[in-house]
Amino acid sequence: MAYIISDECLSCGACAAQCPAEAISMGDLHYEIDADACLDCGACAAQCPVEAISQA
Repeated sequence: MAYIISDECLSCGACAAQCPAEAISMGDLHYEIDADACLDCGACAAQCPVEAISQA
């Protein structure tokens, strides 16, 4: 199950820097995760300072 980023995202980029699959990129309002590329490793969620990343 892929991870998702909620609207609480601060767009700090900490998650994108930790993603081994490079599945995270900046969207229109905040960072977004490409569900097809997500490895479901949780590295991004561990780095989020506002806990805006959770499993879908």
